[in-house]
Amino acid sequence: MALRPWTTATRCLRRQRSTFLNQHGSTQTREKTFQPHHTLSRPLAPSHTTLSALVAAGAHFGHTTSLMNPNFLPYSFGTRAGLTIIDLEQTLPLLRRAASLVRAVAQRNGTIIFVGTRPDLQDTIQRASERLGPQGYHIGERWLPGALTNRNQLFQEESHQYRLTPDLVVFLNPLANMNAIRECAIQHVPTTGIIDSNADPRIVMYPIPANDDSPRTAQIIAGVLSVAGRDGVVARGEDQKTYQHQAHRILIKQALTGEGNS
Repeated sequence: MALRPWTTATRCLRRQRSTFLNQHGSTQTREKTFQPHHTLSRPLAPSHTTLSALVAAGAHFGHTTSLMNPNFLPYSFGTRAGLTIIDLEQTLPLLRRAASLVRAVAQRNGTIIFVGTRPDLQDTIQRASERLGPQGYHIGERWLPGALTNRNQLFQEESHQYRLTPDLVVFLNPLANMNAIRECAIQHVPTTGIIDSNADPRIVMYPIPANDDSPRTAQIIAGVLSVAGRDGVVARGEDQKTYQHQAHRILIKQALTGEGNS
């Protein structure tokens, strides 16, 4: 039985309309809708991180106003229901600045340590360090006192075989790791981390004002930094290939012109 002409035309129009609207996200699928585990398994790139993502993670919630550190005032947007509201319009550029730092360190073959000594941060720091490959490390239980300032005595023979001083340390809960921050300052190791309203932003070199009690905030920030570090590792590999290619061309040119035999 043949379809009527107007029925066929209507179906074609519906199909075209559906295809057009799918490009704008009108059709809800598992890949297009937000999933809570996406911040951990599929982190955002620094350029794709938005204020709405930080707001959804609760990054703007600080501590009560009575606990606010006076030096945190420039990063405060105001107060709401007795809580300090963090100004995310300053958080986002500072997060991207820290991501650029991580990328530059990774591109120069630097080692990066993610420190998060709370049980809810274990998976976050582990996945973040794994994205950097052999250049990424993580500390999830307890910072060993003297790991930097007394490393020769603690590690003895290993101190001559391995590079024990990191090039950058990322703190997800800095107030619980003040001993580690002091050691990094003594050894002139750059630091970055999440700074809440009850902390002094000057304790790290590159502060990221945000809620340090929220696991989702930690997942977003650690994910953005680790993705930037992964990009740095990839860029370093491309730079090495370019350098080897140029060196190979120079050797061929010398062989053809006879410069290497003179």
